[in-house]
Amino acid sequence: MRRFFDPRQLAHAPAKELHNGGFVDYAETPPRAEAIRAAIGATEAPHDHGEAPILAIHDAGYVDFLKNAPARWAAAGRPGDVMGYIWPIVGRRPLKLDRIDALAGRYSLDASTPLTADSWTSAYWSAQAVLSATQAVLAGERAAFALCRPPGHHAGADYLGGYCYLNTAAIAAQYALTSAREAGAKRVAILDIDYHHGNGTQDIFWTRGDVFYASLHADPATDYPFFWGHADETGEAEGAGTTLNLPLPQGATLDAFRRAQASALAAIGRFAPDLLVLSFGADTWEGDPISHLKLTTADYAVLARDIAACGWPTVIAMEGGYAIDALGANVASLLAGFEPG
Repeated sequence: MRRFFDPRQLAHAPAKELHNGGFVDYAETPPRAEAIRAAIGATEAPHDHGEAPILAIHDAGYVDFLKNAPARWAAAGRPGDVMGYIWPIVGRRPLKLDRIDALAGRYSLDASTPLTADSWTSAYWSAQAVLSATQAVLAGERAAFALCRPPGHHAGADYLGGYCYLNTAAIAAQYALTSAREAGAKRVAILDIDYHHGNGTQDIFWTRGDVFYASLHADPATDYPFFWGHADETGEAEGAGTTLNLPLPQGATLDAFRRAQASALAAIGRFAPDLLVLSFGADTWEGDPISHLKLTTADYAVLARDIAACGWPTVIAMEGGYAIDALGANVASLLAGFEPG
């Protein structure tokens, strides 16, 4: 399987995040990617596809914010990394905002996702990694892996959050639709098996009928992101019925996870996609420091074999996973499950 990664994805390295009312060490660190690289072997440098595929998903004002907010934050005399501290309430009228403090709230979901001077560069190359993996699959590869770091599935069209800045799964799905339309690829499914619900991905495709989004995740009644991912969320307008959320209780093991995944795969099968994007988070592992499911390293190969058996060309985009000592082995187990035999 071809694997894509660019070393510039390591540059993003916030020091602290706000968690449970206090500042703690940032969990989404460069050693995560380094541990994965050490376990999976050689990776390819992604091709630079430019900003157009990013702007096909993300608001131009938001992209400008990612690029320029750190310099504006410093110029305003604000210390440290950019972090919102005031957010608009749902339903407030849109405003033209210029002050950097206001923009930090306008374009963020939470206060656990600092924006540094290097965040745009790393997120940009994370997007290029998934675009290159998608290009490889469209060219005939059965599956390809993008070591996306920072991850992506919590980022919406115009907001960051959950350690995510650019939504790599959404960028891959839209790129596949745009690139392959002449060849007849008109439908893409996204299967999200990270511990946390991919609120950004759901939000982006909520009203669209050409992308099916299915997510297995911890019950948002007890876990981040709380406000998205409940079972009764199924899409609206042309997207009615193209969102499937399968929340799981804390402590769930392989049997429960595999049953839920089988339900998701059956629903995706009825949608009949031309391509699958797999948002994979290894924070479902039993020893993950911020999560509460009970999958083992060997379980990831089982889940991967079930997905691969469906026969859809598959782009795998890395999402979460914070137990660094086990992270590489968990990712390698998943990739092994996609290998023939």
